Amino acid sequence: MTLTLNLSPELEQYLLQEANQQGLSVEAVALQLLVSSLLLKQKQTEAVNLLQSWIDDEDDQEQQETGLYLIHALDDDRLSERKLFPSELKGITW
Repeated sequence: MTLTLNLSPELEQYLLQEANQQGLSVEAVALQLLVSSLLLKQKQTEAVNLLQSWIDDEDDQEQQETGLYLIHALDDDRLSERKLFPSELKGITW
C-alpha cells in the first residue's frame, strides 16, 4: 500500500533526525515507528482483555485463596521480620 502523509515541519524534522541517527531512509524509520506503535497497541489490548477476563472470573474461592497465598508469599519473602500484612491489622489497613 502506498500512503501519502502531510507532516508538520516539526514532525518532518524529527523524522529526518531519526533517519539520520539510524542510518536509514525516512520511509524505513516511518514504517518502523508505525509498526512499533501498532504492535504496542495490540499488546495493550491483549493485556486489557486478559485483566478483564480475570475480573469477570466469578470463582470467589479461588480468588480468596490466591489473595491469601500472595499475602503470605510477600510476608515470607522479606529480609525484615516486620510483616507487610500483620494479621492484627486485617480489616483495618488491608
